[in-house]
Amino acid sequence: MVTSANLGFPRIGAHRELKKALESYWKGKTTREELLEVAKEMRLRHWDMQKKAGIDHIPSNDFSLYDQVLDMTATLGCVPDRYNWDGHEIGLDLYFAMARGSQTDGRDVIACEMTKWFDTNYHYIVPEFKSDQEFKLSSNKIFDEYTEAKRAGITTRPVIIGPVTYLSLGKRDDNGDTMELLDKILPVYKKIFQKLSDMNVDWVQLDEPYLTLDLSDTQKKAYTQAYTEIAKIFDGKIMLTTYFEGLRDNMDLALNLPVEGVHLDIRRAAGELDTVLSKIPDDKYLSLGLVDGRYIWKNNLRDSLSMVDMAINKLGHKRVMVSSSSSMLHVPIDLELEKKMDEQIKSWMAFGKQKLREIAILAKGAQDGGEGISDALSESDKIAEERRTSPRIHNGAVKERLSKVTPGMSRRKSGFAQRQKAQEDALGLPAYPTTTIGSFPQTQDIRKTRAAFKKGDIGTEDYERAMKAEIEQVVRYQEEIDMDMLVHGEAERNDMVEYFGEQLDGYIFSKLGWVQSYGSRCVKPPIIYGDVSRPAPMTVTWSKFAQSLTDRPMKGMLTGPITILFWSFKRDDVTLETSCRQIALAIRDEVSDLEASGIQAIQVDEPAIREGLPLRRNDWKAYLDWAVDSFKLATCSVQDETQIHTHMCYSEFNDIIEAIAALDADVISIETSRSQMELLDAFVHYNYPNEIGPGVYDIHSPRIPTKDEMVTLLEKAAKVIDPSLLWVNPDCGLKTRGWDEVKPALENMIAAAKEMRNKSKTRKTG
Repeated sequence: MVTSANLGFPRIGAHRELKKALESYWKGKTTREELLEVAKEMRLRHWDMQKKAGIDHIPSNDFSLYDQVLDMTATLGCVPDRYNWDGHEIGLDLYFAMARGSQTDGRDVIACEMTKWFDTNYHYIVPEFKSDQEFKLSSNKIFDEYTEAKRAGITTRPVIIGPVTYLSLGKRDDNGDTMELLDKILPVYKKIFQKLSDMNVDWVQLDEPYLTLDLSDTQKKAYTQAYTEIAKIFDGKIMLTTYFEGLRDNMDLALNLPVEGVHLDIRRAAGELDTVLSKIPDDKYLSLGLVDGRYIWKNNLRDSLSMVDMAINKLGHKRVMVSSSSSMLHVPIDLELEKKMDEQIKSWMAFGKQKLREIAILAKGAQDGGEGISDALSESDKIAEERRTSPRIHNGAVKERLSKVTPGMSRRKSGFAQRQKAQEDALGLPAYPTTTIGSFPQTQDIRKTRAAFKKGDIGTEDYERAMKAEIEQVVRYQEEIDMDMLVHGEAERNDMVEYFGEQLDGYIFSKLGWVQSYGSRCVKPPIIYGDVSRPAPMTVTWSKFAQSLTDRPMKGMLTGPITILFWSFKRDDVTLETSCRQIALAIRDEVSDLEASGIQAIQVDEPAIREGLPLRRNDWKAYLDWAVDSFKLATCSVQDETQIHTHMCYSEFNDIIEAIAALDADVISIETSRSQMELLDAFVHYNYPNEIGPGVYDIHSPRIPTKDEMVTLLEKAAKVIDPSLLWVNPDCGLKTRGWDEVKPALENMIAAAKEMRNKSKTRKTG
């Protein structure tokens, strides 16, 4: 019979239970045992939910207290030397120190580097390797969670990051090929699989998303070696799992590895199904990733069922599985909790719990030829037609405006050198000018006031008065510490994308649609359901008020079109380029209005530009062309004197540095503190021509950097970048940090900048 499978389930909780438990533990308000009890209760609840939905292959070890890659690092005993690990089983304190850094009980260590998980907005903790790295089995999490589920009456399929993907995700301290460590890591993987064999585990899911990327010859050889050795150890069956892209030139490699099944992400590679069916060996299962683990739109059941039928006709019922395309880590848990959402648009959606039901429906339909799911098919057909024709989705005025965009709208009036001189005269900043990325701490008082306003407990006048008081406090504090370019702190904003989406036509919002970004950090992505436009100014009133409080320059703060697009749940009925250009025109209007109101510096953040990059190099140019053009369409309406900033974080820039330069932002700020300025290398090698702020303060860690640390980082930067081009700033916004951390860190940052000015003879004119 056709069986159903799920590759992974959201772990943060429908009401963010894990977030709350983690943050309570980190603050010392709850015990280790209380945290672990919350985690166990959530695992049991989610396993039971999947069982009741009719899922045959339910994952275990997909749950994590912080990050699945960090979990694998702990399992493999791959702990950097600076943590002084004693070699015993890795406990929570060490685990969280690697994730967040630590500055307690005499220990002061920085966190491991963090970067984006393929082309998603999820962040993973980057494994750190030495050339002589040793590995040892140092955590029983995989086995404990399988046993925990078994005791609850649920047989699961353990999820493990495969050895080649794990090594590929990490970095060596000597920049060597991580595949050279395969012989050292494989004995630990073999121990894992031997133990799973001893536990009579039937199926294991080995995640190898790197099989969808461009592979080196050493990676290809590593796949063959690794799976040949593992196959000799394991008595059960292995599902080799790929996702986020098709197999393309890696298809023969993947299909002929010694595993019992292969998973294909049909949502990203529907065109490969025919070829896979013609090439898959006669003894292998094929798992079809038909229900999207990343989008929130309902599955077109009829289209999906036709693909299942194709597979059955070739392979028979027994060898076909119906599955999610990837882990559902990237979608919210339960649409049923959205009590106030527009009912028509809600009827077009499916969150995690609903996607489980779609998987089960498709498996049932495949088994009985569709007769048993006729009602579901009819409803699916109705929704598909409704979305195709709905006037709520399609806006003629937006389409007409987009058709009239000209190339000249994406060009600044003058080159950077001329603009730089005009901006120096207008702004009068010192050498090593200091600024922040935009947001300041979102205190409990701010959150309570915003919640009261949304509930209607306070009126608009009271709300605005409270937010203006918060803005004034932030402005006065920045003046007090002698910040050079100020921000208003964004007290009125809930999220850097949701805030704008709430004011754009074509968007809708959830109340509990939380997804994990990293650790306890959750975001609630707005949902693009139709053509996007800006009915009115979104930020001008707040920025104008903030500027009225000070003579120092005040940055207007906007989120860029690429990031608004990729950090939203996107439409699946138009191209990404179309949606992005619609958003760019909306941001263009806002940029023009900010400039007209007297704002001389405008930051348009694009942290998602690297995230949106296709996984295959052959697809990069087309994406980068429209992404860069969208940013420029949004920002190029201003005069030379107006300084355009942008910000990017937790991305590898080497591969796209030419595109970043093509954005032609006057100032770019980037994350470099965790990597100790390593990420600056791309800008150095390219000879990046514009101004740059390499972040000197890691805001994703609670530890407070010293002035000397930041001076050291700035000295590294000044050795390779013309000091007249350098800015001094944190690596990201300060929203998630507390004032008790922010104040000493920023004051140290200002002191570091002043020390650098005293050491340097470089001066900005103005």
